[in-house]
Amino acid sequence: MARFAKEVRRQRLLVEGYFEIKVSRTTVQRYFTHILRVLKLKAYGKPIIFSPGGEGKKENQGYDAFIPLIDSGIALYVWSNRKFFSAVIYTCKSFSAKKATQATTTFFKSKKFMVKEF
Repeated sequence: MARFAKEVRRQRLLVEGYFEIKVSRTTVQRYFTHILRVLKLKAYGKPIIFSPGGEGKKENQGYDAFIPLIDSGIALYVWSNRKFFSAVIYTCKSFSAKKATQATTTFFKSKKFMVKEF
């Protein structure tokens, strides 16, 4: 991918995997607290967490969540029935992709995952 708007500092990391823990609204909140602490990032608002609550397809039930950061934001998507998650960390501040990956996969007890930095 070509580097566009080179004057704008940004780092993006996608971590996706299958999880082995029970995920609830509280779990999503705990993940945000955990990843912010590990990466030394600061939020300027509370997490926004949605759950379709039976609307839509059964296989797509889970959580859609976002936490705004002083340096951008983190989005988390969880498919509860498939035991699959997708986390996107997007910041204007540098962070360790290795630490972010390890913190995310350890938190979700994910043995099968993929990572893409862009």
